Amino acid sequence: MPRPLTLDELRHHAIARSLFSPTTLPRAIERLGFVQADPIRAPARAQDLTLRHRVAGYTAGELEQRYPRLTIEEDYFVNYGFLPRRHLALMHPRTPRTVWPASRWKQAHEVLAFVREHGAVHPREVDAHFAHGKTRNWFGGSSNASTQLLDGMHYRGLLRVARRDGGVRVYAARDTPAPVTDPADIHARLDALVDLAVAKYAPLPAASLGHLLSLLRGGAPQWRGERAGTLARAKARLPHARIDGVDWYWPEGENPASRRYAGEKGAPERVHLLAPFDPVVWDRRRFELFWGWAYRFEAYTPAPKRQLGYYALPLLWRDEVIGWANAGVGAGRLRLDCGYVAGRAPSDPLFRRALDEERQRLADFLGIRA
Repeated sequence: MPRPLTLDELRHHAIARSLFSPTTLPRAIERLGFVQADPIRAPARAQDLTLRHRVAGYTAGELEQRYPRLTIEEDYFVNYGFLPRRHLALMHPRTPRTVWPASRWKQAHEVLAFVREHGAVHPREVDAHFAHGKTRNWFGGSSNASTQLLDGMHYRGLLRVARRDGGVRVYAARDTPAPVTDPADIHARLDALVDLAVAKYAPLPAASLGHLLSLLRGGAPQWRGERAGTLARAKARLPHARIDGVDWYWPEGENPASRRYAGEKGAPERVHLLAPFDPVVWDRRRFELFWGWAYRFEAYTPAPKRQLGYYALPLLWRDEVIGWANAGVGAGRLRLDCGYVAGRAPSDPLFRRALDEERQRLADFLGIRA
């Protein structure tokens, strides 16, 4: 009988499988399966901060620059982000929970014809041509109605993001596939989507696996009624183990206790400043089980109530997240303000050197001085 797994082995497994040796941008996205996006730049967007650890020589903004030439799509999965085109095909055609009236569909078809005629369009071109006016957005402010319509058309699969101009999505038309009605095909697609999510975020506590299934309602809302059956199939087929009363799941073919993940010499002497949505730290439940403290994303928390900072980057030293850093740019130089769970930095000179090296890598990525 094999010996029981330990939480340390699962932690090593989580870090080593996600922070793989830097490779090319297409290969990194393929291996990750999905890269979550976020518009905040502090000091760079989350997708860039995630990719810089996994793509050799990566610089801020490179994904946006190279996007039109890559076989990837900007769209929804468990969150909004970037994923290989073949994975997106598993979720379309979508049937959103919000049903459009006939008048809205009339607008959408008119805009779709305009986009097909022009090839790729900026939202301001649509707004100038159709003059849809203003509408209230989800946070109570005012937005161009054309922008909301384009967002809805993108979500429904009528449009795709062709590129971004100055951070603004430029849309092109896409063909909508026929609806999927065969139950076996639906189950196969959902199982493939679960495998994609698990491969990205494993190893996962059972509660986190269930949470990911709930988030899939964003990418495939038409199959939200299949959640219970999909979760049951996943738990039955995925490798798993119980540690300290918690059931953990990971992809088929992986062995968390393998030296491939632990390494003969232990964790590397390296500091990683991770994005708040990096797969190593994305699951806050797993974070607390692995490292014994609560990391919170506080960008939308009122400033007086923040404990870690506006955009605190978890600080991974070897295989322990020992603190966080808030990064900024001033006078062309990188500013780094670190905090530590223990109240102070480790006294190990190897840590100080590793932190300086990470500071330089982050500065190089941003194209500024350390």
